[in-house]
Parts: sequence; structure tokens; C-alpha cells
Amino acid sequence: MDQFPHVYGVESSCAPAGRVALSAQGVPALESDAPTQFGGPGDRWSPEGLMLGALIDCLSLSFRASASASSLDWVDLRCRAEGTLDRVDGVLRFTAIRVQARLRVPAGEKLDRAQRLLERAKRNCPVSNSLALEVKVEASVEEA
Repeated sequence: MDQFPHVYGVESSCAPAGRVALSAQGVPALESDAPTQFGGPGDRWSPEGLMLGALIDCLSLSFRASASASSLDWVDLRCRAEGTLDRVDGVLRFTAIRVQARLRVPAGEKLDRAQRLLERAKRNCPVSNSLALEVKVEASVEEA
């Protein structure tokens, strides 16, 4: 791992109408557009969806790292994020985010240990830690 602080760069390009092109060195470009709630076409990632995606992606990768370091055997982790966007004090902001995480482990794996590693993933997720609201994670562990 690189020394901290880490610096990340993303670029965007847009015209008066249409999609926004997002790019970063070494990864495929991505197009976004406004969500349907803001009159967008609904056929591309939106900034709101990207934020929720970044959160559960970070939680998933944080869990993977913790599970690997702890030699936890697991089958899969599925997460779903739902965010509420509202107007507060004249500005739009996410007021709540709820994540449902379902972890499946092989029969015989300690479920309480797996649950603790899911909780550690939330504590270690820099995206979650950077949000100005509490992210509620409802996590469950089951045998495959």
C-alpha cells in the first residue's frame, strides 16, 4: 500500500446538454446523466447513483480486505444502498442512507466472527467515514 495521504484524480467533460463524460487515468471512461427525478433519461449512472455505488463498493472492498487478513472463508457479499435526497436549509443533500448487506459463509464458519468483520468494514470504509450523515448498515450473515 502507498504511504498516506493518497491523492485521486477524476476529470469530467460536458456540453450544455447531454451526458457528462467521466475519466481517470488507467480506467475505462464512464458516462453519467441526470436521474429521472431531475428530468434525466434514466439510462446512465447519475451522480446520486454513483455516490451510493461508491459507498457499497468501498464497504465491499473493505470487507474483502478484512476477511482476507482474518482468513475468513466466505461465499459472497451482496449490498443494496438506498439514499434519501431532500432539501435541507435551502440545499439538496442526502439525509439518510440505508445499506442492506447480506454475507454468505460456508457451513461451519463462525457467524459472529463474520458479523464482526462486516462491522469492521464499515468502520474502515473511507467513503462512509467521509459522509456528513450516519450511514446505517443492516448486515446479515448466513450459511451458503
